[in-house]
Amino acid sequence: AGVFSTADDLARFARMMRDLGGRGEAIILSPLSVIKMTTPQSPPGKAALRGLGWDIDSRYASVRGDLFPMGSYGHSGFTGTSVWIDPATDTFVILLTNRVHPTTKTSVVSLRSHVASAVAAGIDAVDEDRLRREAFQRRSGDPSESGGSKATEVFTGLDVLARDGFRPFAGKRVGLITNQTGIDRNGRTNIDLLVKAEGVRLSAVFSPEHGIDGVLDQAKIPDAAGSHGAPIYSLYQPGRRRPTAAMLDDVDVLVFDIQDVGARFYTYITTMAYAMEAAAEHGVPFYVLDRPNPITGTVVEGPVLDEELRSFIGYFPMPIRHGMTVGELARMFNQERAIGARLEVIEMERWSRGQWFDETGLPWVNPSPNIRTLDQALLYPGIAILEGLRDYSVGRGTDTPFEFVGADWIDGRLLAERLNRRQPDGVGFYAVERTPRSSKFAGVPISGVQIAIVDREAVRATRLGLEIANTLRELYPDQVMLSEADRWIGDRSTREDLANNQSTDAIYQRWQRATQTFLRQRQRYLLY
Repeated sequence: AGVFSTADDLARFARMMRDLGGRGEAIILSPLSVIKMTTPQSPPGKAALRGLGWDIDSRYASVRGDLFPMGSYGHSGFTGTSVWIDPATDTFVILLTNRVHPTTKTSVVSLRSHVASAVAAGIDAVDEDRLRREAFQRRSGDPSESGGSKATEVFTGLDVLARDGFRPFAGKRVGLITNQTGIDRNGRTNIDLLVKAEGVRLSAVFSPEHGIDGVLDQAKIPDAAGSHGAPIYSLYQPGRRRPTAAMLDDVDVLVFDIQDVGARFYTYITTMAYAMEAAAEHGVPFYVLDRPNPITGTVVEGPVLDEELRSFIGYFPMPIRHGMTVGELARMFNQERAIGARLEVIEMERWSRGQWFDETGLPWVNPSPNIRTLDQALLYPGIAILEGLRDYSVGRGTDTPFEFVGADWIDGRLLAERLNRRQPDGVGFYAVERTPRSSKFAGVPISGVQIAIVDREAVRATRLGLEIANTLRELYPDQVMLSEADRWIGDRSTREDLANNQSTDAIYQRWQRATQTFLRQRQRYLLY
């Protein structure tokens, strides 16, 4: 027999685990201990996935039921007891039975699963990053224990402009480049705020890749009609990536307000640059309403883009993870590319470079269909470098894009074992099978690895992507055609280095040496 308890006491224990080791002022476990207990710690090559003392995904994990996601964890007991905790939905399920009375031949395995599924079916999904942030706040009132800087109430450029009554736009016809991320800290859209602003006329709206609502994942985004009366022009169509002269005929000022994710190949910043060029050409002032770099503004890493590889996913010769805000990028593009736009950046208030997005107090909105969490935004600069490979999935069409890589030619267990042996900073790997609902391998079960972040401050995403590329090339040399990834990596020397069996350390160090020139260049344009 083990420990005997009551449902009430087990509920207190589950809340302590949910709150990363604390209840009120009492400190039971450190947050790092809870993370180790609830994230994969199984030895490489083991099919069962366990944390320290907790089950995550093993043959005994039917306690989870059919609906609770990966990332939840729990434990079962011989006498017919179980607990399952899901941080993503702030839920725990406790089941206490006495299946050994009157005989030990009774089973409650299916009952546990049915109960968990019934509970999960009645829960609305919530924001996992918000719950994690709230857990740290409940734990001690100081989110700095998560490894980031102390949380503050950040005001975006939109918040600042709205507070001041949109004075720069008084009497002006405004063209707005935006999408679903263009909201203030209270969740109000920039479109609604401008429509209601006294003396301001919203005359045109422009949408980037994925459309005005950020849900389309297709090569051509159509124009649309908005309920606000202004036309919505798509800037993501073949042959049309910037506002035309006709679109700007009824525009006095052009405004950019979109949340970026901090990666060179994320197309929103190229849309901003192209729009700046159009504004300069037609004599229209250009405003950028600044927003945080969600993965902090302190880490700069990855290969610097070769000029000959410039494209819509690579506008400027900078590292993949640039560590800048959109306002800072606009200042740099305007000067270094001699765009000549009449540029004004409405700066944020109270944002510091070391802050993660979940430390800003701002509401999270998925910036694009396949970046749904802050973890995915952090991994994206590295995992996406191999997205150009034809027969390779980065998790699009699954529930965990950019947290999974796989293919029908990959042995997930072997890949997880090799990657864990390399011990990249801040992450671990475990083998999984996924069936993408769309994109590459749609409807086809594929093997691969899930990436678990255990220390986000330590993660160097581009190095991680390079480590995966090097490992895949070693295991499957005939499958990995790195020439297909040139535009994403942005540096042809990397392909040559890998072909010449250069180590990950050697290649990454070369990348980082090349960033030194960029760091000196960007310093002139930093605002925070």
